[in-house]
Amino acid sequence: MNSIPNTRDNRAGANAPEFSVSELSGAIKRALEDGFGYVRLRGEISGYRGPHASGHCYFALKDEKAKIEAVIWKGAFGRLRFKPEEGMEVIAQGKVTTFPGSSKYQIMIEALEPAGAGALMALLEERKRKFAAEGLFAEERKKPRPYLPKVVGIVTSPTGAVIRDMLHGFNERFPTRVLLWPVRVQGEGSAAEVAAAIKGFNALEANGVIPRPDVLIVARGGGSLEDLWSFNEEIVVRAAAESSIPLISAVGHETDWTLIDLVADARAPTPTKAAEWAVPKYSELVECVEKFMMRKRTAVRRALESAKTHLKASSRGLPKLQDIVAMPRQRFDAVDRRLSRALLANTRAHATQLARITGRLSPATILQRHSRCAERLEVLERRAGRALMNRVAVSRRILDGRADLLKSLGYQSVLSRGFALVRDDNGQMVRQAASVQAGAVINIEFADGRVGAIAEGGPGPDTQSEGSKSSERGSKTPRQKTSGRNKQGSLF
Repeated sequence: MNSIPNTRDNRAGANAPEFSVSELSGAIKRALEDGFGYVRLRGEISGYRGPHASGHCYFALKDEKAKIEAVIWKGAFGRLRFKPEEGMEVIAQGKVTTFPGSSKYQIMIEALEPAGAGALMALLEERKRKFAAEGLFAEERKKPRPYLPKVVGIVTSPTGAVIRDMLHGFNERFPTRVLLWPVRVQGEGSAAEVAAAIKGFNALEANGVIPRPDVLIVARGGGSLEDLWSFNEEIVVRAAAESSIPLISAVGHETDWTLIDLVADARAPTPTKAAEWAVPKYSELVECVEKFMMRKRTAVRRALESAKTHLKASSRGLPKLQDIVAMPRQRFDAVDRRLSRALLANTRAHATQLARITGRLSPATILQRHSRCAERLEVLERRAGRALMNRVAVSRRILDGRADLLKSLGYQSVLSRGFALVRDDNGQMVRQAASVQAGAVINIEFADGRVGAIAEGGPGPDTQSEGSKSSERGSKTPRQKTSGRNKQGSLF
């Protein structure tokens, strides 16, 4: 190594060796590195703006009296357990060197840690305030847990008591399908693995080869603040906040807490309790189903009874068939009578009008009119004749249709289907067998005529039933006014 000459004896500088700027900077660099080597430096991070485009980080460490520049190369930054943050008090370990390009000394940091547990708590509180301000801890954004998930995803270490306790809890309560995403839960790179696992579960398709879980559990056993620090990292907190699958946090013991507990949809005191929260207890589910089935049967029975009562009440309020058709039938009879008279009156009126017009016509009048008047008279006469015939034909069709309708609505059509109408000797309809006395004279009307009969005995169970049926048949056909009899004795 070239030494720097002592210039105190060569004040004029005539005999001093000559150095270039690079040589002097290199000599200072080597002297500084050999004199200090690796050091542990405590100070507050100042001027940190995140990694440069190259991946390196540049900032300064300071205390109340001095400041030293610091740099973390890209490779060393990826291995850091704690990432630098502005204002964070840290203990940095690295090598003191110089940067000849700007004639300044600096420390190249290879390891970084907070300056004590107090610093970690201060950093934790600062991150907590930051995420709370962004609304990541708001209750309204938390998603409800599914009542009966088909698939449960677990993010934890594949070894250790945590996963065994959780699987045992599932087997005791409600056996279900469990997908384990193995991750490191402590140490370098653990936070990135946990965040990747949460995002990976959310990226699965619901009907894929590996099904998408209905609920996620992020679990870890207890430990110190440093041991649980991975679950306070921003990458883990934001991955949990962005999860569309409901997430249960089960990190540490009941007294421990991390930032993922605050952003998760639910926080379980222990991993075993998280497994109990994820699925219901089978025996309780069976008991609940039986209770619901009993309530369902009771509700159906009450609904049927209520419907039956309502139906009976409604049937009593319905009018009888003869009452429904009586008024339309009466209107039909009235229209039928009016139609017959109207057709006759209309025909007579047209005949009188035609005769009056014909009477006014004479050969002298016709000869006095122009030939066109004669032709017009003939046309009008022909039109009048055709109109009269058309009107008569239309009226006849209407009359025939209504006559057919009257025939179909009459009780004779009911008699043609095998029913009979029973009357007493006064011509009144007999509706009940109980009203017929032994020896009474009754008239039975069939479709092809009437016959007389004499009742031999009182109504028994069968005769009462038949009488009721006859009465019901008779009651279905209202009484008609008759105007004559045919040869067979039937009404027409």
